Amino acid sequence: MYGLLNIDKPAAITSFGVVKKIRHLTGVKKVGHSGTLDPFSTGVLLVFVGRKATKHISEFSDLDKEYYGKIKFGERTDTADLTGKIIEEKPIPELSIPQIRAVFKSFIGTIKQIPPMFSAIKRNGIRLYKLARKGEIVERKPRNVVIKELKLLEYKKPFLKFSTVVSKGTYIRVLAEDIAERLNTVGHLVELRRLRIGDFLVKNAMSLNELNSKKIGNLIMPVKIKL
Repeated sequence: MYGLLNIDKPAAITSFGVVKKIRHLTGVKKVGHSGTLDPFSTGVLLVFVGRKATKHISEFSDLDKEYYGKIKFGERTDTADLTGKIIEEKPIPELSIPQIRAVFKSFIGTIKQIPPMFSAIKRNGIRLYKLARKGEIVERKPRNVVIKELKLLEYKKPFLKFSTVVSKGTYIRVLAEDIAERLNTVGHLVELRRLRIGDFLVKNAMSLNELNSKKIGNLIMPVKIKL
């Protein structure tokens, strides 16, 4: 058994937790995923079953990703999302829609991002989030990422809803913090949902409950990039 599953990851489970569940359901040891989602995040998670499938993961990692997000202004957390501790508070200025759109426009194109400490990046073989939990902060080099689209959906103080299409390696939590900073405040993500990876859409994704109630072997798709 080998192939690809488009899973709609629920909140409160890690991406690796989804992988473990599919290992159990399929009985296949070699299972992996493309594009980690944080535990609080939901949406498209591509899971590869079998060695013949997992060897193609890197090809799918390069596909564009689209997200819906919601930022809460006025509070910054240590994780840059709602799961962390508030470490800074700052007043929210009066913001106009044209002002927000102008800031959004300034992010379009290639930008530099510093990966967050609460991330799966390794330093000397240790995940950064493990160091962060110990209170350790290490230097991270900026990375080039591409913001292809960034659209304002709604702003009702203190919450801002947006959608974005980004390249591989983009941290939406960092983008949210940077947006808040350019609007002269602080902020963190309270919602994040991945709408698609390449042409794999969340509306076509399966829930974990569906996998429990159907024969999973019949749901696995061929490993083929959809452009």
